[in-house]
Amino acid sequence: MTATVLIHAWADHGERAASAGRRFAYEAVIDAICGMCWDALDNDEIMRVAKAYYYFSIQFRENLELACAQHPADAKLAELRAGECATDNLSPWPGVAAPGERMDHDEFMRRLLAYHPAGDDRALGDAGERYLERVRSVDGVARAASIASYEDGGLTRVFGAMLRAPQWYGRGQRAFRFFLEQHIAFDSDEGGGHGSLSRHLAPDDRILPLWTAFRDLLTGAAPRLARVAAVTQRAPHPPVVLRPLRLA
Repeated sequence: MTATVLIHAWADHGERAASAGRRFAYEAVIDAICGMCWDALDNDEIMRVAKAYYYFSIQFRENLELACAQHPADAKLAELRAGECATDNLSPWPGVAAPGERMDHDEFMRRLLAYHPAGDDRALGDAGERYLERVRSVDGVARAASIASYEDGGLTRVFGAMLRAPQWYGRGQRAFRFFLEQHIAFDSDEGGGHGSLSRHLAPDDRILPLWTAFRDLLTGAAPRLARVAAVTQRAPHPPVVLRPLRLA
C-alpha cells in the first residue's frame, strides 16, 4: 500500500473516530500517533524513538511538578508523583537500575540510551532540546492539566502502539520495552492506577500544542512514522477550550 493511500485511509478513520465521539482536537493527534507505522520500525529506529521519548519524559516530570505545585494539597497528585519520581518501581533492571534504586523515570530512560549510538546522536539531542523549548512555552496551567491526558489512557495507547515494533534486540531495546510494558501496567491498574490519580484534572485543547510537539518529535526521530503523520496537521474539528480550566 502506498503512503498516499495510507494517509487517506487514516484520514477517513480519524474523521469517523471524531464523529463517533471525539471531544477534543488533541485526541485526534493521539489517534494519529497510534496509527503510525510502528510495525515497520527496525531495531535502530526504536532506539531513536527511545531518545525522543527521553525528552518527552523530562517534560512529563516537569508538568507533573507544575501540577503538584498548583495543587499542593492534592493527595492523588502527590501519590502520582511518588510513582513517577524518586521511585524504585522500575528497579531492578540489569545495567540500568540496581535493586531498590530510586530514580526519576526520565533518568531510567537516560541510562538505557547509553547502550546504543542514538544516545549520543547530536542531531537527536538538538531536536530534543528544541522540543523542550517548545513545550516550556505553553501555559503552565495547561501543562499541568496535560498529565490527565497522558496518564488516563493517552500514553497507554501510545505505548501499546510502540510495542508493535517487531525488533527489540539489544540491552537498550529490551530496557525500553520493559519501561513501556511497566507503564501500561502502572496506568491501567484498576482502581489504583496512575490514570485514576489524574483524571480529576480537566485538560482541554490548550494542551493540543503539547501533543503536536510530541508527534513532531517522534516523526523527526523516525521519519518512517511520518507516512501517516501528515494527516494530523489539520484537526477534524476546531480546538475546544473549557473555561475555567480547573479541578473537576
